[in-house]
Amino acid sequence: MTQRVRVHCFTISQDGIGAGEEQSLERPFGHADPGRLFAWAGATDSWVHRTEPDGSRGLDDYVVRDFTRNIGAEIMGRNKFGPIRGPWTDHEWQGWWGDEPPFHTPVFVLTHHVRPSFTLSDTTFHFLDTTPHEALKQAKAAAGGRDVRIGGGVTTVREFLDADLIDEMHIAVAPFELGTGLRLWDNPDELTDRYHLERVPSPSGVVHHFFWRR
Repeated sequence: MTQRVRVHCFTISQDGIGAGEEQSLERPFGHADPGRLFAWAGATDSWVHRTEPDGSRGLDDYVVRDFTRNIGAEIMGRNKFGPIRGPWTDHEWQGWWGDEPPFHTPVFVLTHHVRPSFTLSDTTFHFLDTTPHEALKQAKAAAGGRDVRIGGGVTTVREFLDADLIDEMHIAVAPFELGTGLRLWDNPDELTDRYHLERVPSPSGVVHHFFWRR
């Protein structure tokens, strides 16, 4: 089976914004409300943080279940790991993800300020100051033949798109606008020179955008 590089369950607003401004420890998505942005996924039966029974089924649940399918490693930007900028002043802080991170694979964090790797439960975080190509080489080796997920945020996804390293993407477009923030695209059709694109609307109001290489 061919090892793929995927973006999956990455959610943006109708105006293409995936994260708001003024990110902080208390507000990982800045002025954007993550409860509103990810409401479609949080309502599904397969949502990783679900504690109550009777979540929704259907299309939204299907794509949430697909999030972990055949994933062997994740690459993320430093701002997805946490809000700290510049050199690390405290290695004891280990990100937003708690003692049981939801990744269950090696995670490679792109940063200009490296720090020692550490493990929480079954997830080991590695910190790299390198190019997308080199980061992907290391992630593929760690993935053991399985796929590599480009987890975000927006800047990291754009870097891997610009380097032409992504094989397929699932982008969920939520039914509201944010106005300002980090923008994934102005229009999804700008990617159709390299990718097929199929839009599938969901009863939740989200429109799922599926991209795969031409």
